[in-house]
Amino acid sequence: MKKGTVFLVGAGPGDNGLITVKGMQAIEKADVILYDRLINAKLLDHAPAGCEFIYCGKEPKCHTLKQEEINQLLVEKALEGKTVVRLKGGDPGIFGRVGEEAAALTEYGISFEMVPGITSGIAAPLYAGIPVTHREYGGSFAVVTAHGKGESGKPSVNWEGLAKGVDTIAFYMGIANLSWICENLVRYGKRPETPVILIQWGTMGRQKVLEGTLETIYEKANAEQFGNPAITLVGEIVAIRKQLSWFEKKPLFGRQILLARTSAEPSKLARELTEQGADVIEFPKWRAVPAPIDVTILNKIASYDNILFHAPESVHDFFQALIGQGIDVRQVRAKFFGGSIKSVRALRERGFAADACQNMQEGKLLIVGDSELRKRSSHYTAKYGVHDRFVTSRKQIDERFIPVFQRMLQDMTLDTIIFPSAASVSTFVDEAHQCGLDLEKVMQEAAIICMGSETWQAAEAYGFKPVGMPYVPERGALIECLQQSGM
Repeated sequence: MKKGTVFLVGAGPGDNGLITVKGMQAIEKADVILYDRLINAKLLDHAPAGCEFIYCGKEPKCHTLKQEEINQLLVEKALEGKTVVRLKGGDPGIFGRVGEEAAALTEYGISFEMVPGITSGIAAPLYAGIPVTHREYGGSFAVVTAHGKGESGKPSVNWEGLAKGVDTIAFYMGIANLSWICENLVRYGKRPETPVILIQWGTMGRQKVLEGTLETIYEKANAEQFGNPAITLVGEIVAIRKQLSWFEKKPLFGRQILLARTSAEPSKLARELTEQGADVIEFPKWRAVPAPIDVTILNKIASYDNILFHAPESVHDFFQALIGQGIDVRQVRAKFFGGSIKSVRALRERGFAADACQNMQEGKLLIVGDSELRKRSSHYTAKYGVHDRFVTSRKQIDERFIPVFQRMLQDMTLDTIIFPSAASVSTFVDEAHQCGLDLEKVMQEAAIICMGSETWQAAEAYGFKPVGMPYVPERGALIECLQQSGM
């Protein structure tokens, strides 16, 4: 069997938009992805449907897999002929042990590529408004590990060289040894008044910063219970933050949102919320499986007066089914309607004069959608009378993402849940237990936002207490609702 190829990829510091194009291309063709704790799990959305996920996360005093086991897994999967991606936080060459992994692959004659990533020591300060070099504040910069291999865990570095020869220093994962770091920098020449900033979860919506000096930062960090993952940045350049802070000024900065998901496609709403500064989890993760084609329906397609598309994905699937059966689209004489704004938009993008379902006139009706149509059969019958159904696909929970969500939820403090539709409420409740979500706790701590009155009623029926609703069920209005309410 031909050996596979391994891509040792830097995923960047947290913001999933900071991965390189080459890194994303590797993810999109992977058969197996071995990923770390600090990668943004949204990157896994871009993996092929059959890709295997293996968690290799390393947390303080808790290593899921030892480095030797990771090396062996890379070798085993590549020897099976698979395309393997080792997805590592930041840049793989900066405290990422990529050299050890590459050496193991070389030993077995396995081809590999190293794909650089943006390291957190540069990115986190920039998202806090601090360039690591500046003509007026400092022309030298160093990255330093803040823990050592010895029993004490203390870093063994040239303290005098750092203190006297480097203007700006970024210590990685330095909270546990913060007191030791500050004491040694002062002992070897740094002024006690030298500015210091701690940046936790840099580049993410949950980013948190704490400013002080070499003399004060340790006590401040203790008082705030500040923890890793964090960058400790030392140098006069920290003072420039007051002028250049930008990320924390985003309208939804700090908001930690769960967006209930009913579609297999990534949500434009989630992307827009993220662009506004929020951390967003789309839950649960679906995958669409083609349904058997009902040829009986397609053979009488010309008899329908109205065709209602329940979901945007069903638009594509419907026309593919027509093509697959050799049916000329000109046989379709019905008017097209969308069950949502997204569905109407999907039809219009194909050149059809589609309208919202509220404007549908009487006539023989065909409803097109996924397997959710069967669950909502009584609803549609009550609303539209007798009708036919054409199921294009069935949705399944993508179980690969259940442990991914569990880890994401451990690192976040949810303060908002958005239900975009009535169907999303029941789905959320059904699947929440699998991911270990405590619904009672969620109801107490998270603000529930509903996109419309039907969704509001559905949420109340399940015991939720919604607190907000946009004036129209659109992305812009929702973001405006979140901003104005301060929820």
